[in-house]
Amino acid sequence: MGTPLAGSLHATVAAALTGPFGLSISQDLVVGGGFVIILLLLGLSAFFSSSEIAMFSLPAHRVEALVEDSVVNADTLKDLKADPHRLLVTILVGNNLVNIAMSSIATGLLAIFLNQGQAVAVATFGVTALVLLFGESAPKSYAVENTESWALRISRPLKLAETVLLPVVILFDHLTRLVNEITGGRSAIETSYVTREEIRDIIETGEREGVLNEEERQMLQRTLRFNKTIAKEVMTPRLDMTAIAKTATIQEAIEECIQSGHARMPVYEGSLDNVIGIVHIRDLVRDLNYGENSEGLELDDLIEPTLHVPESKNVDELLREMRENRMHMVIVIDEFGTTEGLVTMEDLTEEIVGEILEGEEEEPIDYVDEDTVLVKGEVNIEEVNEALDIDLPEGEEFETIAGFIFNRAGRLVDKGELIEYDGVEIRVEQVENTRIMKARVHRIAEEHQDRPAENESEAEPGEAASE
Repeated sequence: MGTPLAGSLHATVAAALTGPFGLSISQDLVVGGGFVIILLLLGLSAFFSSSEIAMFSLPAHRVEALVEDSVVNADTLKDLKADPHRLLVTILVGNNLVNIAMSSIATGLLAIFLNQGQAVAVATFGVTALVLLFGESAPKSYAVENTESWALRISRPLKLAETVLLPVVILFDHLTRLVNEITGGRSAIETSYVTREEIRDIIETGEREGVLNEEERQMLQRTLRFNKTIAKEVMTPRLDMTAIAKTATIQEAIEECIQSGHARMPVYEGSLDNVIGIVHIRDLVRDLNYGENSEGLELDDLIEPTLHVPESKNVDELLREMRENRMHMVIVIDEFGTTEGLVTMEDLTEEIVGEILEGEEEEPIDYVDEDTVLVKGEVNIEEVNEALDIDLPEGEEFETIAGFIFNRAGRLVDKGELIEYDGVEIRVEQVENTRIMKARVHRIAEEHQDRPAENESEAEPGEAASE
């Protein structure tokens, strides 16, 4: 049995080797070191979470602008975003590794104080709360508010993480692509970061918020639909064309140009289905009055060649061809080679900037009130829909409001006839021969849409209604 002095010495040594938690010094160091590691891992979790938001919220055009301005780290940022799929895999691998490691270490540390079941439960809920608050919510909120600056700041560390994790990243990158191929899926991250529909929504939101005025909004919307428009939709139809016969004299051609109010006129040989070129009043007047051979001058000497394009020709391509060939007027033909109409450079310009009126020319769409417009028969249905925020359909056989009326009626119509379709009332206001010149389009208020229509045709668009 030991002496009292020995027992006292043993107690003193034991106390010296015991930490504040009642553990040995080695255990105390493990616990302290474990909590430090958890804090470091929590910081890495915040880093990867904020990286995901910052990197994929920053649009491509801003990255290009930063590179052009030689901003620090912009080149690294561009390099990372050049392969968005690999970038996402890097972030997800890094984030999952630190979160799992954090949970495992927390469970091991708590097992010192609690039994196994309690340690797992406390670690699961505790680490989840920490990650949600400090590893997800707060860092992502910061990244949303400081997208550009934060993306630049983290680009180099993220590039380093990609290098360190490269073997794992490559493995999961290939596995993810393989799964996508097997399931027929496609990573949306590899597609455009913005769609045409989203751009349209942004434009409309911009007008509502006062960033854009109505004219700017309309011009931007016309620009978006320009490359989906075909020649038939913008052409001056054959019935409205004014042309000069090849056999006409120079003086007769000048008079025709003056009477029609056009500087350029198509010239035909035999019939309008055989347009051989274009003449300009400037050339006619100059060569007739100031030319060296004005006495023997004939119209055929001043005819310039023109293009003949199908009615289905995309106007974007047409504009490019007209600019390359320096032509201001082309002839539109149908599948049988018959002249359908003509398209001028002004027609194409109006598709973007809106109608360019001359002299006493009337507005194609005249607003009577917020629910009613008076429109010309040749106005495109899409423009009417936009004017009243309605949804009249377009068919393969027609694009204009006059075509829609004829299609619904299934016959020629007279002035005053009424057509109703899906909450829209259309009244024929002016008819010349067989052509509908003007129509009044009225959007029926919702409370009156249930009343029976007097002259409504039951035929669907594209089908002739029975008389």
